[in-house]
Amino acid sequence: MRRLFVAMGMLLCPLGFVAAQVSVGIGLPGVSIGIEVPLFPDLVQVPGYPVYYAPGIDSNYFFYDGLYWDCEGDNWYWSSWYNGPWSLVDQDSVPDFLLRVPVRYYRHPPAYFSGWRPDDPPRWGERWGSGWERQHSGWDHWDRNAVPRPAPLPVYQKQYAGNRYPDAAHQQSLHAQNYRYQPSDTKVQQVYRAQGLRGSQPSRSANKGVQPAGNAVARSAQRTGQPARMTNLAKVQPAGNAVARGAQRTGQPARMTNTAKPARITEQHGPQPTSQNTQRGGRPAVARAKDEEQHR
Repeated sequence: MRRLFVAMGMLLCPLGFVAAQVSVGIGLPGVSIGIEVPLFPDLVQVPGYPVYYAPGIDSNYFFYDGLYWDCEGDNWYWSSWYNGPWSLVDQDSVPDFLLRVPVRYYRHPPAYFSGWRPDDPPRWGERWGSGWERQHSGWDHWDRNAVPRPAPLPVYQKQYAGNRYPDAAHQQSLHAQNYRYQPSDTKVQQVYRAQGLRGSQPSRSANKGVQPAGNAVARSAQRTGQPARMTNLAKVQPAGNAVARGAQRTGQPARMTNTAKPARITEQHGPQPTSQNTQRGGRPAVARAKDEEQHR
C-alpha cells in the first residue's frame, strides 16, 4: 500500500516536483510525520542562520547541527537520517536556532502562523504559553555577529536510497563510520548522548601528530607498557657527566684514571726553560766547567 501511494504521487506530480523527492501523506516507520523522502533532499542554508531548509519538500523540514528536524503542528521531530525514522522532541528541548528561523522558510506552515511577519521567527511564546516563555526568556535575542558555522551535510547518505535505505539497526553504525561532525549545541548534544549517537573518531596517527615532540619517551612507554629507558633520558644531560653515563650503561663503577689523573707541573707553573744548559743560580754550565778547570 505504501509503495502504491508513492507511485501515484509521482505520476500525479509534474516533473519538477518529482525531482523535489517528496510525496505527502505517507506514514514512516516509527513515528508518522506525514512525509516521505525517498532520495537525499536538496538543502539550502537559511541566510544568516546555521540551519538548512529543504525548498523542494512540502514540509517544515530542516537540518541543524548534524541532525534532521521537522515541525508538524505543535510538535518537533528529529532524525539522524534524511527519511527517518523520526523521534518526538519535547518543546523544552528544541534548539533555539531552529525556533529562530523566520516564518518564510516553513514550506508547510501551520494554520496558527497566519498573520505573522514572514521575516520574523514564529511567536512560540504566544503559541506555547507564558510558562514556556518564562523558562525560555531571550530565546529570540542573539548576537547576529557571533552565529556558529553550519554543520556539514551528511552527503554520504546520498548513496542510500530506495531499497538501499538502511533500517534503524544499521543507521547508527553507518553514521558513526561516515560522519565525523560532533554537535556544538547543548540540546543537540543531549540528543546524541541519549540515543548513543557519535561521529567517527580521528585516527590514532592524527592524534599523535598534535602531541609535543618532547613526549616521545612517555608515548613509547604507553604503547609498549614498559618503563622509559634511562638511556633516552641521559641524552639531555650535560657532557661533563660522560663518566656517570658510561657507568649506567655498563653497570661497572667508573674508573678513577679518567677523573683523578693529576695535571702536569708545567701546566700549573707556567712555561719552563727549554734549554738543558741553563745554569743553577743564573751561570751557564760552560762557565762553571772553566772555573772548575782553573781550581785544579
